[in-house]
Amino acid sequence: MKYDHILVRYGEMTLKSRNRKFFVSALRKRMNRALEDMDVHIKANRDRAYIVINDEDAYDVIDKLKLISGILSVSPAVRIEKTEHAMQETALLFANDFGADKTFKIEVKRPDKEFHLKTHDIQNLLGGHILENTEHLTVNVKHPHHQITTEVRLDAIYMYHDTVKCLGGLPLGTGGKGLLMLSGGIDSPVAGLDIMRKGVEIEAVHFHSPPYTSPQATDKVKKLVDIMSERTGFDIKLHIVPFTELQTTLYDRIPDNLSMTSTRRIMLRIAEKLAAKIDAEAIVNGENLGQVASQTLTSMYAINEVTSFPVLRPLLTLEKNDIVNMSKEFGTYETSILPFEDCCTIFKPKSPKTKPSLEKVKHFEERVDFEPLIDKAVAGIETYTPDTEKEDNAEFEELL
Repeated sequence: MKYDHILVRYGEMTLKSRNRKFFVSALRKRMNRALEDMDVHIKANRDRAYIVINDEDAYDVIDKLKLISGILSVSPAVRIEKTEHAMQETALLFANDFGADKTFKIEVKRPDKEFHLKTHDIQNLLGGHILENTEHLTVNVKHPHHQITTEVRLDAIYMYHDTVKCLGGLPLGTGGKGLLMLSGGIDSPVAGLDIMRKGVEIEAVHFHSPPYTSPQATDKVKKLVDIMSERTGFDIKLHIVPFTELQTTLYDRIPDNLSMTSTRRIMLRIAEKLAAKIDAEAIVNGENLGQVASQTLTSMYAINEVTSFPVLRPLLTLEKNDIVNMSKEFGTYETSILPFEDCCTIFKPKSPKTKPSLEKVKHFEERVDFEPLIDKAVAGIETYTPDTEKEDNAEFEELL
């Protein structure tokens, strides 16, 4: 079948009213960027978008649209004249592509209420024409193998039979800005991509402790940022924090069973300073309730006490298997499981408290002046941007 249009259905944008124009404009920009190397024309109106694909392959275009947040689903379609003959011939072309001994159904949407045929009339017209001119198809209105949808609109009739599910959510850039705490494991990249699906632009922060953590561990996180940037079409900045001095001080001065809680508190204090510097409105992490000792409600309460910034946890209640499946779908899994340990893993206490006392944690932290070390770490931050340093990761690619 030769398609000439793609119908784009909006996600949660349909819930917007007075400010929908803002969301449509943002989505149009994302689509223009994703399809800039293709011969297409995008027309986005209040309720949906139409893409004229000229000589491009419809499914090549759809592969790029599937990665854009704000799009609920798309359909490759044929735009035809508003005549009975054009409808019949196009429906028959669709039907002839269906396999033998298959069933079909005609679905009609009729926004143009002035069109001379009613919904039932169109179903009879097209269904009857297909049955008269084929021998391998029968009608099944409840559970058909194929559905041919005919939309009668003011400008023309659009006909399609395939609907491809996309990300949904809101266009990137419409939900503010967040700072993602990116470790290098499975969860945090998924959390970042999931929050971006809700329209939030992100920058990322990673803590490394050389020589205890290897250069490969940092390269691994850079690779994750590359993957996330490529998937979303948005260059995500990565801020790399030198954490060795702070971490060794924590290890020496804080009791072992409370050290993880204090480490996370210090990380959050640094993240808050960085978030304010880059004009982020929230901090995002990949915490999952009860997964490890630092992710119990008591631990989260003790850790969060150091900041007034909102801390968003998109994966909070998901099953681990669901997170793993999401990471495979997003393309981050294979990199996340590479065996290069981050600073939290290397300095992991033997028996961390699952219910740390906030008073005890603060008591031990008050015996050390962490503020100068925090300021030093913030001053030493290095920033990586995917499109400026991709060649530096070429050697790392061989490990994948």
